[in-house]
Amino acid sequence: MEGKVIIISAPSGCGKSTIINAIQERGNVSMEFSVSATNRAPRPGEKDGVNYHFLTTEEFNDLIARNAFVEYEEVYPGRYYGTLRSEVENRCAAGHNVILDIDVRGGVNVSRIFGDKAVSIFIMPPSVEELRRRLEKRGTDSSEVIDQRVGKAEFEISFAPQYDHRVVNDNLEKAIEQTEKIISDFISH
Repeated sequence: MEGKVIIISAPSGCGKSTIINAIQERGNVSMEFSVSATNRAPRPGEKDGVNYHFLTTEEFNDLIARNAFVEYEEVYPGRYYGTLRSEVENRCAAGHNVILDIDVRGGVNVSRIFGDKAVSIFIMPPSVEELRRRLEKRGTDSSEVIDQRVGKAEFEISFAPQYDHRVVNDNLEKAIEQTEKIISDFISH
């Protein structure tokens, strides 16, 4: 049986990675991450094809031109990250469910490409004010950086209606349960 694509997006600070990790640790849902591609150099201990597909800038640009990515982003000037279409399609063809933890634009694009073979889930903060409080509580960013993140979050939240499901993370355990149920129901149909 062919695998399916699970797309999860959220603004920074909404608990997306925590939710995904908790679902994977529970082991009730069979899903694996696709290996992203990047044009940055490998860090010590990283292996090509395991941590990332490490590409030169020329290779990355060539793949962009050939429409080989389902999504990609220039995260910093000249620094690209993306998801290769072949990576997702090959894993699905092998019967694996693939989870993509990606930005909102990429999520909308991947959902459009894979249609009913994909489910998209947007993790929402209870409110923008609560998101700000969470970012401040982390204590890792200056107030200017927090202002930037909150501004970006407001923009990202505007994409939520384009997702199949929205889960408000006002209670982490409840958000994990809701997200896991959405994924389980999707995979089983």
